[in-house]
Amino acid sequence: MKITITFAALLACLPMVAQEKAVIDLQPQKDTWRIEKEIYGHFAEHLGTCIYGGLWVGPDSPIPNTQGYRNDVLDALKKLQIPVLRWPGGCFADEYHWRDGIGPRQLRPKMINTHWGGTVEDNSFGTHEFLNLCELLDCEPYVSVNLGSGTVEEIADWVEYMTSPADSPLANLRRENGRDKPWKVKYLGVGNESWGCGGNMRPEFYADLYRRYATYCRNFGDNRLFKVAVGPSDFDVNWTEVMMERIGWRMNGLSVHFYTVYDWNAKGSATKFTPDDYYWTLGKCMDIDNVIKSHSAIMDRTDPEKQIALMVDEWGAWWDEEPGTVRGHLYQQNTMRDAFVAALSLMVFHRHADRVKMANIAQLANVLQAMVLTRDDKMVLTPTYHVFEMFKVHQGAFHVPMDVKTSDIVTEENKVIQTVYATASVNEEGVMHISLANVSLDRSYEVTIHLNGAECRDISGRILTSARITDYNDFDHPDTVRPVSFTGVKHGENSLILTIPAKSIIALEF
Repeated sequence: MKITITFAALLACLPMVAQEKAVIDLQPQKDTWRIEKEIYGHFAEHLGTCIYGGLWVGPDSPIPNTQGYRNDVLDALKKLQIPVLRWPGGCFADEYHWRDGIGPRQLRPKMINTHWGGTVEDNSFGTHEFLNLCELLDCEPYVSVNLGSGTVEEIADWVEYMTSPADSPLANLRRENGRDKPWKVKYLGVGNESWGCGGNMRPEFYADLYRRYATYCRNFGDNRLFKVAVGPSDFDVNWTEVMMERIGWRMNGLSVHFYTVYDWNAKGSATKFTPDDYYWTLGKCMDIDNVIKSHSAIMDRTDPEKQIALMVDEWGAWWDEEPGTVRGHLYQQNTMRDAFVAALSLMVFHRHADRVKMANIAQLANVLQAMVLTRDDKMVLTPTYHVFEMFKVHQGAFHVPMDVKTSDIVTEENKVIQTVYATASVNEEGVMHISLANVSLDRSYEVTIHLNGAECRDISGRILTSARITDYNDFDHPDTVRPVSFTGVKHGENSLILTIPAKSIIALEF
């Protein structure tokens, strides 16, 4: 028996609750900046089944594939319009030796992935497989090189192998391995978390190493590298101070990592949590705003023109691994709570897009806050995937400042979060997009959006919500959480009025 549930019927299933009001004032005349498309970047590490089984099954797999890449995952990722993909780590990057991942796959040496579960890595997915994937997805590659256990020569050779058009031994080795034309590799991360798994270094020591290693990462032909230095974790402002003082203009970008995690020793279930847990999560998630402000203030002292970008190249929610999965593979489910972590974080990045030029959610498939989950020949889209798909319209558009007046929620830890969040942008064709999130679990809001001169016609919208905040998609129920059409917008005098239900995310276009 097939049951069809309309959005109206879904809302009827939700608890009848009090309605409050929120007011949004768009400020289209204020100075603004472009929301670089790379803010919607992604991350694929050799970790668990992110690569093997998630992205790559090999050309001989019975799972439908294109040159070894899963067709279902390829199609899903193309719909996201992924702008940039970071690889091979993460912690894995600083034990990865690129020569092990080139040449005939059956001859490539195996290694032990000591960071993530002691898994045997067969290196069947290496440089060619990654860069060819980026071409299939039409996205920029972001390669993290091995500064922790690698040599200067090794890194220099890798850059030449990938990007040199010359008649040189390394370029010819690439040709022998099946690739005549050099790849375009723009983003190069010089190490990863060098304060931790990448070497447990002091910032002064890493700064000197960066200067040395980066010197030998050269531009070949017309390829121009955008070099990213290892930045801090969370609020480690001292690390940023040292990087700006000792590296400065020698880097194009400085990374920062921030995870929404409850406790590193007891992270909590991805699917079983209380309302208090949920609000705590959003309070923690919004700390990324303060993290960016803290490091931006330091960068502004010596770089007031913001020539050095801040790159949030690892972020997302981190929960306990799902029961019954492989320890160290970081497989976790993904609920409506995670959708809010994604939506609110992206809104923060928009507000700081004058300094933040890239962000890479962790990770693409089957690991942490993933876009897709796979099992054998099945694939499911997560609530986080749907947020990225709904928000992709902001890529490359100009941020529209706004003022939001709404009520607040105070968490048990005395963190104050808004009930209604919003962001807006206008693209070069003059199309405006407004994304809204009502984080309240039990209250709908009548939202009035004052356009303040922005013209409005041909309004359309979509909404992402579910009966319970703990709802998620799995292989037996792949569409529990998915966006549907939203038509409840009234056009007033130079304003829009709509009711946003509890625990829902709305995307408007006009």
